[in-house]
Amino acid sequence: MKKILIVEDDTYLANAYRVKLSKAGFEVKNAFDGEEALSMLQAFIPDLILLDIVMPKKDGFTALAEIKANEQWKNIPVIVASNLGQKEDIDKSMALGAADYIVKSQIPINDVLVKINNVLK
Repeated sequence: MKKILIVEDDTYLANAYRVKLSKAGFEVKNAFDGEEALSMLQAFIPDLILLDIVMPKKDGFTALAEIKANEQWKNIPVIVASNLGQKEDIDKSMALGAADYIVKSQIPINDVLVKINNVLK
């Protein structure tokens, strides 16, 4: 069973992702900020991380940079899922090592699942 870490501070959306991905056969864990995500990675190594950018404590850009700088985690694909849709934010995410970028307000949850499956292939 493939494992996914969802890093999302919006509890409604985090739960919606968790339910959808669990029903699709993934083992899913939630973290609600970048700091919690990095802490969880000590014990839970996912096959993919779905990462928000705007979060308390530690934002997604910082968390992504730390994930990609860590020898143990650097090869975990990260899909950034944010409401920031500016080219600069997308370019920064990709430069930091994101596998893909989703603007949450523009993509239905079923399409998020399709992107996850594509990245995991």
